[in-house]
Amino acid sequence: MKFDTKAIHSQKHKKNPHNALNSPIAMSSTFCFDSVEDVQKVMNFQSNDYVYTRGNNPTLREFEEKMAQLENGTAAVAFASGMAAISSTLLSLLQPNDEVIAHKTLYGSSYNVIASLLPKYSVTSKFVDLTDASNLQTAITPNSKVIYFETPANPSLDIIDIAEICKIAREHNLKVVIDSTFATPYLTNPLDLGADVVVHSSSKYLCGHGDALGGVAVSKDLEYINKLKFDYMCELGGVMSPFNAFLTLRGIKTLGLRMERHCQSAKKIAVFLSNHPHVKSVSYPGLEQFKNHEIAKKQMSGKFGAIISFEVKGGLERVIKFANELKIFSLAVSLGDCESLIEVPAAMTHFCYPQDQLKDFGLTPSMIRLSIGLEDCDDLIDALDNALNNN
Repeated sequence: MKFDTKAIHSQKHKKNPHNALNSPIAMSSTFCFDSVEDVQKVMNFQSNDYVYTRGNNPTLREFEEKMAQLENGTAAVAFASGMAAISSTLLSLLQPNDEVIAHKTLYGSSYNVIASLLPKYSVTSKFVDLTDASNLQTAITPNSKVIYFETPANPSLDIIDIAEICKIAREHNLKVVIDSTFATPYLTNPLDLGADVVVHSSSKYLCGHGDALGGVAVSKDLEYINKLKFDYMCELGGVMSPFNAFLTLRGIKTLGLRMERHCQSAKKIAVFLSNHPHVKSVSYPGLEQFKNHEIAKKQMSGKFGAIISFEVKGGLERVIKFANELKIFSLAVSLGDCESLIEVPAAMTHFCYPQDQLKDFGLTPSMIRLSIGLEDCDDLIDALDNALNNN
């Protein structure tokens, strides 16, 4: 089946108790058994029955199986948030004295986990520019165990050649973990390009409506997924709510349709901004002048996502005034919703970065990030134009 069909029908061969079109939400923390023998079968992985929602739940399992299919993986683990998925995945692959190599630009909380939290457990970190794969070759040491990056990166939109990085990683027996939240499985399937694990904040495009927190990790390695679920997700307790899984399953049904509109509008707005006299620079992988545009074109199915980062002329003071007065766009830290959002990363999502080193991480104090929603594109352009001209 093609993507849009899988997003809607991939689980319909499994009948639910009442033959409902949409599977009922299994809002139960615990499940009952007919005998002790039945319990033992579950504990020994001889049965797919359920014991306790922290380990397995019918609604969570449906979401996990859906994500495994959309990412061309074998299995998945649902988490309470994207950060629960990221931190648990990293902890499952690293031990004291190991090293993780990460791209220099990451979501603020991901950066904080790698730069500040993991070192407390004797895991060292190194941040390099992975847009040039040769930098990875020189960064690898005997202690290196995991390579972690986002592509497109948040908020710089850096595009990293997944296949090339994975090729180098295999030569050194390193694991590659990719946060593909910005791309979604509709645009990119990192596992097909050699990644070991792909993670998403399902709160964003997968859900698509800004009403359900969640995360997910997908892999082709079933043994690893079982380890991640039962040794880390269960024991650390970052389990997704069945209700949030239900809302995200609902959102996934329209993921392809929404991403088409998101990408179409974002491309149009990026071109508009790049030609505006009050705009200093624009970062969007769909622009031909963007670094690694051809790689993005190849690994993102010819579409480039819905996030745009740019700078206006006049510096931070003008940026703040612009963000405060822009109409239609909501000032908020998230992305991937029906509503268009605006934020200033250095003051919001990336506030934990050392402010005197922003340039080293590919950021500036006056960078603006837009998440293009599903409103009429002409209305969004008019709002941006008015705010730029009035400031």
